[in-house]
Amino acid sequence: MLSVDEVKQYLRVDSSDDDAFIKDLIPAAESLVRDVGRISSNKPVTGYVMKVANLYAVAYLYEHREETNHKELMLSLRDLLFGVREVKF
Repeated sequence: MLSVDEVKQYLRVDSSDDDAFIKDLIPAAESLVRDVGRISSNKPVTGYVMKVANLYAVAYLYEHREETNHKELMLSLRDLLFGVREVKF
């Protein structure tokens, strides 16, 4: 859903020093968003809310890479995804 260039623009990162790290964060963030949103891996992920949630997750993981508070991240994602969250898997 997200490209490295798109994420770098969102993060305002100009150098290519962290490209590999950002590339690894994208699927991790997408997986978190799917889990919190209770969205099956078979279902395509589209929409503005999903994109914002993915960008937020990547940014949070990037900015807090040494002291990530996963509870805080999950609660924020749950708030962002409240309107699109599936009732169950």
